[in-house]
Amino acid sequence: MATLYKNARLIDPSNETDVKGDLLVENGLIAEIGENITTPEGAEIVDCKGRILSPGIIDMRSHSVDSAAAAAGGITTVILQPNQTTLIDSDAVVERIRRRSEDGNSVRVYPMGAATQGMSGEQVAEIGQMQESGAVAFTDCNKAVSNPLVMRRLLEYSGYFGALIVQYAQDASLAADGFAHEGELATRLGLAGIPAAAEVIQIERDARLSELTGSPVHFALVSSREGVEAVRRAKAQGIKITCATAPHYLMLNDNALEGYRTFAKVLPPLRSEEDRLALIAGLADGTIDVMVSDHNPKSADVKRLPLGQAAAGIVGAETLLALTLSVVHSGKVELMTALKALISTPAQLLKLPYGTLKKGAPADLMIFDAEKPWRILSEEFKSVAKNTPFDTVPVQGQVWRTIVGGKTLFNQEA
Repeated sequence: MATLYKNARLIDPSNETDVKGDLLVENGLIAEIGENITTPEGAEIVDCKGRILSPGIIDMRSHSVDSAAAAAGGITTVILQPNQTTLIDSDAVVERIRRRSEDGNSVRVYPMGAATQGMSGEQVAEIGQMQESGAVAFTDCNKAVSNPLVMRRLLEYSGYFGALIVQYAQDASLAADGFAHEGELATRLGLAGIPAAAEVIQIERDARLSELTGSPVHFALVSSREGVEAVRRAKAQGIKITCATAPHYLMLNDNALEGYRTFAKVLPPLRSEEDRLALIAGLADGTIDVMVSDHNPKSADVKRLPLGQAAAGIVGAETLLALTLSVVHSGKVELMTALKALISTPAQLLKLPYGTLKKGAPADLMIFDAEKPWRILSEEFKSVAKNTPFDTVPVQGQVWRTIVGGKTLFNQEA
């Protein structure tokens, strides 16, 4: 089976190319890319009408396999967090998840394994076995590995396997029972605060341990100016650290909690306007390497509670591209920089064969109109959960088609 995608703007962030042309897919792989490709006999022809054709998004942080929502958001590979009903901390669980992904008609799913046994922070998990079964990185998800000696042993052990450790950038003691940014709004509303210092302390400690062991560390969700600056300093010193953030930290500040709006409750918390602007600048200059959805579906039952009791988290898969493009349309971030953070950098960090338009690569593709205006309406989400603070917000940039292994999983016009 062959499909020829014609009249596309081909953007490949893995080699920073941006050209007009066609792309041919045969047997699930990219067979040819260029101008005026001859149509093979019997091939399906798709006229992209000038839309952008790029590799699909690789979402490095999702708390659920929400395949329809991911495909609608241009995501072709979901990296599942280990804090599932059955904790992902053994090779058997990793293997089961990978087998289901390969057998199903859905986006690709790769798990991150737990970094410590039972995500307890006490004993290093069986990283080698889980990696052999298909785990692409290791993390304790919303728990930082607090004990510095355990973290050191974890980095030494992961270095032996060439595995990536993903750390939650938040000192647990300083965060305690907090759920809001420690600032004027938290004081006025009487909310338990988490200082930005909780983030920067964790980053600076683990940067030292990365330097000591020579193993890389990736920080999952940087939310503060001080956190961005700590990452920037460490990188300037040649320390092997990278970091990610999510679109809600670029779009909202802690004022979103005004009126005790539980749909804006996330962890780490939304921070000040100064922090928000620093994160955008960090994405623009490459300090922030990756954009993630942090997709975390929650039912209304656990969101519509008093703020202190409500669950944290938002659904982010379907809005990841459009919200990231908001900082492109505002002129603060280059389009290529944004696409690298969504696509090629995650592929490189996780050593996946996706995130590129090279000939012979898997045909995991996203076709989108970067200029198309639309309005986020939670009731139209493919996700069964609707917990988003962006309901009714107008955005620009919409996914038209999502293709995984040559098969179209989402078609806006279908």
